[in-house]
Amino acid sequence: MPQSFTSLHYHLVFSTKQRQPLLDAVWRPRLFEYIGGTLRTRGGILLSAGGMADHVHLLAAIAKDRSIVETLRDVKANSSRWIHETFADRQGFAWQAGYGAFAVSYSALGAVQKYLDTQEEHHRTRSFQDEFRELLRPTSSGVG
Repeated sequence: MPQSFTSLHYHLVFSTKQRQPLLDAVWRPRLFEYIGGTLRTRGGILLSAGGMADHVHLLAAIAKDRSIVETLRDVKANSSRWIHETFADRQGFAWQAGYGAFAVSYSALGAVQKYLDTQEEHHRTRSFQDEFRELLRPTSSGVG
């Protein structure tokens, strides 16, 4: 087979430094668009995004020749720079160093997308810490 094909989807989760609530709901959709552009320029695709003031969730396919760590380093660095350049009141903004990356089967993409779309509702009853712990459980479906 002369060509390579991948169908690798990831639920990526990362938070603001010290979980500071710095991601304003008004401009968060623009942030997700920017992140999508960053992924596209590196051969990836942002399928869905969601989050709260202190963290984001991405459902993405990344390029077959790039690692998760390379991809997230680029996403975080570029989006942080964009936030600094676009919003004067966010000069102290930074992403937390760590992240969560969870493989998502093709059959579960819809469920993860729905989960990302309902973050506001979901976090009325569950903290980010509890949500992340649930994602780390071996039996988790990737939807908290």
